[in-house]
Amino acid sequence: MIRFTSVYKAYPNGAMALKDVTFHVSKGEFVFLTGHSGAGKSTIMKLLFAEQRPSGGEVRVSGYNVNSLQPDDVPRLRRRLGVVFQDFRLLEDRTAEENVAFALEVTGARTDTIAARVMRVLTQVGLSAKSRAYPRELSGGEQQRVAIARALVNDPAILLADEPTGNLDERATRGVFQLLRDINNGGTVVVMATHDLDLVRQTVYRTIEMRDGGLVYDSDVDEAAAEAP
Repeated sequence: MIRFTSVYKAYPNGAMALKDVTFHVSKGEFVFLTGHSGAGKSTIMKLLFAEQRPSGGEVRVSGYNVNSLQPDDVPRLRRRLGVVFQDFRLLEDRTAEENVAFALEVTGARTDTIAARVMRVLTQVGLSAKSRAYPRELSGGEQQRVAIARALVNDPAILLADEPTGNLDERATRGVFQLLRDINNGGTVVVMATHDLDLVRQTVYRTIEMRDGGLVYDSDVDEAAAEAP
């Protein structure tokens, strides 16, 4: 589903955001991406949804080679991805259902299917009763659930969650995290960038740790090596 092979990312000022990063994520996995601010987590996310291209190495996502994507291929790749951000990025002048519907409208979905698809995902995230509420009328946790519904409405194979609990209190964090686990249990790959090590410690999900642009720990690889005779 996701494969990074010896990936480097340099910025115009000469700073190296990623240095020789190699990992792959298989179908059905839930992966934590951890590390301090500036470690490279956000750069990995931007490469995954083709906001940026690698300076060296190869990035493959859901069958696409990000290095050589043509302009027409970028929206096709992004239809296979759902992306959730820390700051929700909801349209303040649209209701919950209108925010979710917008994600379908921009991809050219059939008009007569939109309402049912929107209600399906709002029900999935537990917000069907607040479908006509505006973002200002929702709590932070509820706003993030709307953002997750928006990310899910196109039935993505991969959900990218960039610090999805960063602006939430402890109770809302638990609720959003459980929702992401449920989504993963349904077969969707989840890659979650987070600073919240308490969440990481609560589970046995795979953890990839970044430091200064390099991959310094991958629980799948390192634990397998430790168990080898």
